[in-house]
Amino acid sequence: MAQHVTVVGYNPEWALKYAEEKDRIAGILKDNCIAIYHIGSTAVPGLAAKPVIDIMAAVKNLEKADAVAEEFVKTGYEYLGEFGISGRRYLRKGGDERTHQIHIFRADDWHNIGRHLAFRDFMRNHRKEREEYAEFKISLARKFPYDIEGYCAGKENFVRAMEETALSRFDGAWDKLYLAARIVQHKRSVSPLIEAGSVSAALLTPKGNIYAGVCIDTACSLGMCAERNAVANMITNGESRIVKIVAVMPDGKAGMPCGACRELMMQLGKSAGDTEILCDYETKRSVKLKELMPGWWH
Repeated sequence: MAQHVTVVGYNPEWALKYAEEKDRIAGILKDNCIAIYHIGSTAVPGLAAKPVIDIMAAVKNLEKADAVAEEFVKTGYEYLGEFGISGRRYLRKGGDERTHQIHIFRADDWHNIGRHLAFRDFMRNHRKEREEYAEFKISLARKFPYDIEGYCAGKENFVRAMEETALSRFDGAWDKLYLAARIVQHKRSVSPLIEAGSVSAALLTPKGNIYAGVCIDTACSLGMCAERNAVANMITNGESRIVKIVAVMPDGKAGMPCGACRELMMQLGKSAGDTEILCDYETKRSVKLKELMPGWWH
């Protein structure tokens, strides 16, 4: 039997189904997993969609993802390899009544990760285009109720045009910084007296360069926070101004720089107070350094 193509009104339960599957995916990929995102139409509140939860996972190593393919199969997925897109691992489950799809990319594959995030965020923030897309998909589903190839081909030009527009308006800086920080974040045992890497940071300069660093924890007070390590990396490479910075805690959430890190960043220059610091990755809420340093002494 051919896959059934149906487009229905937005359902808030899709977000809950994503959250449930996210935990399952993270449990299989373990330390190889950098980030997991809800993408596609079911990730856009108010958008009619095929009731299929699309999920994107960013990993350190695709071969390690291949190594746990059987674990995905045990949970009902088909593990189909690249399936037409170079550098991807594609999984699906639900058979003809598809329920979930997973797209796994390396965390440094910004071409693919960025386009998915750009399209999702564009649809979330542009009502006119969202409604136009919904109407278009509903009409295609009526025309191709059991022809998924016809349905996908019918919307390809529309999606490509919207994706191009979305990418032209997409910043993505916080996403790039978060991924850069997560890529270097893993515990390292340097010696019996030194451990490193449980906290990481990444910063963006006006030239568009990203510098990352990890924390260095010692048995005395000679350690270094991840933020200061990233700043040192920046200065070593001849730059001294930060546009944005994110610190990532062991649980994967954004964290606030300590007092010493704030002070160091404030001393980088007259415009240092305008440095943006990420407070929450999910909402992209940020704060300026000068708001954390009221009445600075200098």
